[in-house]
Amino acid sequence: MNAWNHTSEPDFILMGLTDSREIQLVLSVLFLLIYLVTVLGNISMILIIRLDVQLHTPMYFFLTHLSFLDLSYSTTITPKTLQNLLTSTKDISFVGCFTQMYFFVLLAATECFLLSSMAYDRYVAICNPLHYSIVMSNRFCCALLTGSYVFGAVDSTVNMLCMSTLDFCNSNVIHDFFCDTSPVIALSCSNTHDIEFIIFIFAGSTLLLSLIAIFSSYVSILSTILKINSTSGKQKAFSTCASHILAVTIFYGTMIFTHLKSNKSVSLGKDQVASVFYTIVIPMLNPLIYSLRNKEVKCAVGRVIQKRERNLDK
Repeated sequence: MNAWNHTSEPDFILMGLTDSREIQLVLSVLFLLIYLVTVLGNISMILIIRLDVQLHTPMYFFLTHLSFLDLSYSTTITPKTLQNLLTSTKDISFVGCFTQMYFFVLLAATECFLLSSMAYDRYVAICNPLHYSIVMSNRFCCALLTGSYVFGAVDSTVNMLCMSTLDFCNSNVIHDFFCDTSPVIALSCSNTHDIEFIIFIFAGSTLLLSLIAIFSSYVSILSTILKINSTSGKQKAFSTCASHILAVTIFYGTMIFTHLKSNKSVSLGKDQVASVFYTIVIPMLNPLIYSLRNKEVKCAVGRVIQKRERNLDK
């Protein structure tokens, strides 16, 4: 990659979300609160699942790693965004920018496949409950988790290899609040058609394959639920999937909106709002969705608190 002609200039400048100092202060407070809730919520979810033996099941095994991904995902983006909002320093180095981009793509792609693994877990639990413990063994769960990270790493590595071939010799101003692929490609003075196509294919394949797995799982789940005679049985079966369906809908909805389009069509406004939503807000929502809508998690919190109180009384 070629640097700029003037060595005194920073490698990249992140324009951020707004030029208004007042709005920047409001956003910085809002994002800081969201980040604190994200950290607290996801760490709490991990600890509760680890501390309560009754939650040591495949579903909560995947949920632990979803919380870890959300925590890492948010930490990759939010601290730098807060720095840009609170200070006059908007620059980011080549290394910093592409490191942020690498982990952003890695974590996002891994979360796609992890969500599809969670959908398969629900499929086995509802459609094949008698063989659930056999099918969803510890070994198989670890294989699904490892596969999610491997596919995420492949997607991210291909993305970085493509980006490393680009030359940057004109503007160094990124019209976004973090180093996303699309606004960085828009700065290149190279011919980016082939690079865009390769990145689009890999990103699209990640979304498509994981969505097909999720859709197939829920078609089978819906078919099984409709065959249940009692209303209470249907409600119980659906309740085990409700949190996951909501998380998938929010995550994929914003991801598809912002990424399955031409990299050159970088527009402010709606795209940035969607980017803020899935990079900063969604990592906060997932632990809230899975805790507020899940009786098992609520009961587990009570058991962990009672256990701690008994230990303190001794």
